[in-house]
Amino acid sequence: MSGRAAVFDVDGTLVDTNYLHAVCWWEALRQAGHRVPMTSIHGAIGLGGGDLLEHLLGKERDRGQDADISAGHKALYGTWFERLTPFEGAADLLRSLHGEGWAVVLATSAGGPELEALRGALDADDAITATASADDVQERKPAPDPVEHALSLAGAQAAQSVFVGDSVWDMQAARRAGVVPVAVLSGGVSRASLEEAGAAQVYADTAELLAGLGRSPFGEK
Repeated sequence: MSGRAAVFDVDGTLVDTNYLHAVCWWEALRQAGHRVPMTSIHGAIGLGGGDLLEHLLGKERDRGQDADISAGHKALYGTWFERLTPFEGAADLLRSLHGEGWAVVLATSAGGPELEALRGALDADDAITATASADDVQERKPAPDPVEHALSLAGAQAAQSVFVGDSVWDMQAARRAGVVPVAVLSGGVSRASLEEAGAAQVYADTAELLAGLGRSPFGEK
């Protein structure tokens, strides 16, 4: 492999969706008879559906409910598709990196209509080289598989690449894949938590990262 990739998480990093996901998971869990604090749900955002339910309900839960809870979340979240909003500077950041020769890859657990809605909201397809879905790998974040898959799609080397995300799961996955982890606070996770999980640098959001791009890990590659 050769080249360098700018790998991006989407939810909470490029598009302002984390709290929508938290509310939709809360309601889906409530409908299934589970009372789970919203703060606990928010902390699990970024995990795949099955891992999220295991994180919140434990391994001893009634797994027979998993499909219905996930379907409930999917249906509830789908009502927001037309109102999804990117963070300030998100599309410009992707275009700037693309213009500087980076292969821009999205690494997301979204697929189908959800992914279409996210990309439609972001409106930066001209700058995106590829999209790596968690459905294409055996293990999801915090395993390195999604990041490694993104690198393979771009034909990029881990040591020359940077991953941008908003969750501790993102930082852990990037570290395990050998990619420089950069964090944004726009997903609602604290700076301390992101740094503890391995973030090399932490920015308020994509707009701040774009403004300081030359001084960021992207400027060092």
